[in-house]
Amino acid sequence: MTKIWPIGGGKGGSGKSFLAGNLGIWLAKQGNKTLLVDADFGAANLHTMIGIPYQPKSLSDFLNKKVQTLAETVIETRIPNLFLISGAGNNLDTANMAYEQKMKIFRAISKLSYDFTLLDLGAGTSFNTIDFFLISDSGIFVTTPEPTSIENMYRLMRAVYARKIRQLLKTYHFRTLVEETEARTNGAMVNNPEYLLSVIKELEPEKGKIVEQGLRAFKFKLVLNQFRKQDNPKLGALICRIIEKHLGLPVQFIGNIAYDDLVHDAVCQRVPFLDKYPHTQTAVDLKKFCQHVLAARNKGEKSGPAEETLEKAAGMGGNTGGIESDEAISRTHTL
Repeated sequence: MTKIWPIGGGKGGSGKSFLAGNLGIWLAKQGNKTLLVDADFGAANLHTMIGIPYQPKSLSDFLNKKVQTLAETVIETRIPNLFLISGAGNNLDTANMAYEQKMKIFRAISKLSYDFTLLDLGAGTSFNTIDFFLISDSGIFVTTPEPTSIENMYRLMRAVYARKIRQLLKTYHFRTLVEETEARTNGAMVNNPEYLLSVIKELEPEKGKIVEQGLRAFKFKLVLNQFRKQDNPKLGALICRIIEKHLGLPVQFIGNIAYDDLVHDAVCQRVPFLDKYPHTQTAVDLKKFCQHVLAARNKGEKSGPAEETLEKAAGMGGNTGGIESDEAISRTHTL
């Protein structure tokens, strides 16, 4: 089964496509058959990051039945072992796809035969972003050291875990859980996964155990991109500790990626950064980041979708709350 890695972040411009593209190139050069999927349906540009010109074939062709299989939308790149499903030619309404369309894509992706499938997701906490994050137990959250980016990444992470709880419970049980937690907090909106889990375990211990196992199955990673010399080198680890303290969820920090003006130069020239500037500090950091992903696969970390997960993975909304944890995460840049 293909190893699926969603890559996302709460804020645009954090470098998700940059990291996804260079990770795909590095994995391919290590002999891994790798597929990049541009799942930023409203602003697809992954093809530019890896030096591919505009392609008429896109994921929309599969949704609109211009082709019978998702495999027919795959584009071969100039790099051996690297393949792309572009979003550049997507229809405008693809950004707001229906439940049935998402399920069609989820199932099709899970059937593709690649060593790695990397999903470059759009920014924010839209249903599409969260649903695509949830088709795998592994995923990479990307943020920059800026407080706005950190806060948005945190809210995305919290939304992903809260949505997972909703998936694992039937609608009736989830509504009962929400009503109970709101009653205990004087009507405040509560989507803190750890608190929700504690209430579930108290009300229905068996369901609480199932939910806890579902949440613990996640093996999410955090990477800090555009890291400057004046930034705190321990910031990423600090963010992970705060997440574990306030959400009760373990997230592995896998490194800082140095800021470099040459990234701008590589993007403007439409050439992969690792190819053009392989001896920079940013390239060194990128390779370490890539090695972490490969090591996770070699250790046997689960990163493929189960059929039950696919059946539950779409069409679930919900906002996020949690004042105390928001304040904690917003202070990280001052520490």
